[in-house]
Amino acid sequence: MIHKTEKKEIRARIHKRIRDRLQGTTERPRLAIFRSVAHIYAQVIDDSEGKTLVSASSVDKGGKGAKGDKDAKPAKAAKGAKTARMGGGNVAAAKSIGKLVAERAKEKGITKVVFDRGGYPYHGRVKALADAARAAGLEF
Repeated sequence: MIHKTEKKEIRARIHKRIRDRLQGTTERPRLAIFRSVAHIYAQVIDDSEGKTLVSASSVDKGGKGAKGDKDAKPAKAAKGAKTARMGGGNVAAAKSIGKLVAERAKEKGITKVVFDRGGYPYHGRVKALADAARAAGLEF
């Protein structure tokens, strides 16, 4: 069985290889993803200036976990917990974050990006976020 630290190290090595090839520019910034067990985060980054231009996550107010989001479904309550929280650790949340980051990018005039999957396999939540961003108008 692979230990948690080994998995993190493997992902970090893969991400470093990806970052050696990808560079976000002013004309075509980088759409970077971070995925945790409970949430998903996306940022559009201009690496030439070192600035985050747009961000969205399942944690922020406009994300999946926001109150009043009609598509949001409560996550299963943990064993012994009294209530379930809104979660971002599912494909539906990734789709909504992909759509949200694309809308925010288009508001800033960004239509083309390079996709940085962050060392994660292009599958599940990562793929759902990318497909939703493409459907909402981002080109990559």
